[in-house]
Amino acid sequence: MKQKGSQYKKGLTLIEVLITAVIFLMLALAIYQGYVASFEVIRSAKLKTIASLLANEQIELIRNLPYEDVGVMGSIPDGIILGTQQFTRSGVEFTVNTVIRNIDDPFDGTIGGVPDDLSPADYRLVELEVSCPACQDFETLLFTARVAPIALETSTGNGALFVQVFNASGQPLQGMDVLVENNTTASPISISDVTDANGFLQLVDVPPGIQVWEVTVSEPGYSSAQTYPPGEMSNPNPTKPHATVATGTVTQISFAVDTLATLNIESKTQTCSPTGNVSFDMTGTKLIGSSPDVYKYQQSHSTDAGGSLTLPNIEWDTYSIDLTDETYDLAGSIPFLLFSVTPGAQEDLLLVTEPLNPNSLLISVTDGGTSLPLSDATVTLSATSTSFNETLLTSQGYLRQTDWSGGSGQASFVDETRYFSSDGNIETNLPSGELKLKQVLGDYVPNGELISSTFDTGATTTDYFIISWEPESQPVETGTDPVRFQVATNNDGTTWNYIGPDGTGSSYYDLANTTLHTSHNNNQFLRYKILLSTASSTYTPNISDVAVTYSSECIPFGQTYFNGLTAGGYTISISKTGYQDFTQDITISSGWQLLEVDLLPE
Repeated sequence: MKQKGSQYKKGLTLIEVLITAVIFLMLALAIYQGYVASFEVIRSAKLKTIASLLANEQIELIRNLPYEDVGVMGSIPDGIILGTQQFTRSGVEFTVNTVIRNIDDPFDGTIGGVPDDLSPADYRLVELEVSCPACQDFETLLFTARVAPIALETSTGNGALFVQVFNASGQPLQGMDVLVENNTTASPISISDVTDANGFLQLVDVPPGIQVWEVTVSEPGYSSAQTYPPGEMSNPNPTKPHATVATGTVTQISFAVDTLATLNIESKTQTCSPTGNVSFDMTGTKLIGSSPDVYKYQQSHSTDAGGSLTLPNIEWDTYSIDLTDETYDLAGSIPFLLFSVTPGAQEDLLLVTEPLNPNSLLISVTDGGTSLPLSDATVTLSATSTSFNETLLTSQGYLRQTDWSGGSGQASFVDETRYFSSDGNIETNLPSGELKLKQVLGDYVPNGELISSTFDTGATTTDYFIISWEPESQPVETGTDPVRFQVATNNDGTTWNYIGPDGTGSSYYDLANTTLHTSHNNNQFLRYKILLSTASSTYTPNISDVAVTYSSECIPFGQTYFNGLTAGGYTISISKTGYQDFTQDITISSGWQLLEVDLLPE
């Protein structure tokens, strides 16, 4: 007998169960979040209602006080109301800040105006700020009300104090924090408020007093300003003493503040090598006192071991730098030593330093009309009692060597008395500080060659100008071109292709003060090759000084620097095409001196 087949019902797979569970969970979460959101809306509305009721309650209490008591304790007007109070309503703690001000309504004139209101406190404006520090997402609520006296206003014998705040451009600043205090009364007065849209905080019905009202203006991210007490030892004659308020008059005092800046300072050599731990004084031009002058900013600083220093929160002003370091002299700066810091800016200052020298002179040359630095001005310094005479160009540095007695084998120009290599035919130490051909058995060898160590300008953006040497003239007996040079530059410090004025290796610089080939520009490293020769075995050329002028990012604009000077009298001569020549006698008598020269256009 054939058995009938069984019928089975198909169930849910695991994946279908999971998908169903996820959909259910998403729906449940959406419903829950909607419930939470609606609860938060209800809760927020309830808190605002409670806060509003609390504010109305306080306003009604204030309106029912005697008019002379309507004021904040220790403020103007003085009263019996606390400036900050805590209240608990429906189990929630609220904070209420109260500010009350006398208002001079223009309907009957204003104090000091036309007509003059001799009783300027026409009514009082009450401002309540209700907050809930422990409540999540609660926005502070602000309520205002007017309270007027029942009877006619009468003269109180007080005055008014108007505080004005504006920025560096003279534009009014709104919302600046102003603190006004008087600590000479039996009950000290302290008022903290903010300026209005016109940059004013106006206080009327202020008790009179001579230099008793202390005013401070501050705001995060801004410079601060304040009044100062007269007669203090540190500032006996402040330029802005505490304010005086007289009966029936308006005292207006103004302050200029603006956003703070950041000043990044670096100390380097002319070849852009960092010089660490350089100490200096930095002084602004704003005065807070006179007779004697008391500067608002006057501080001592030092760069770190890497030659860097960042000064945040610097106020806009014009500043000067005075090096106080015992190791370095100041050979210039970018920008110049008197530099401006603008509000909210990121400013850079480079202090160019050189090893301390017994006597040195820094000269800045600027246009007499614009005060802008002048490049390529020829500056000659000559001593009046010695043979010293040196000429430099502004905005140009120089790579220089005057001694080779330390010997060969030095790749980088660290020891200024050494060089890289020679063919052995150049004498470097008889005497020291002079190069000449060697003598063999009393006769000078016919030629010799020497290659310098590597000079590093510190920047690939270097421009090279002139190669020069001393002495320029050589004995006639040495023949034609007894002194010749070639120069090699690169950015890798290893590839040396020596060339002359036409850019090839077959030409030579045989005249001092010759312009270098333009292919050397935009290279950081330099070496020179010197070739000496003579046509006579009894005469030799000689070299005592080799220099190459250049400019780079570490060469100060419109400045030049002389060092190694002896004390005494000197004459300075400065010339530049299109300007009148300048000549002045100067006495070098201190370790470091500065001369600022304005050239007048022709």
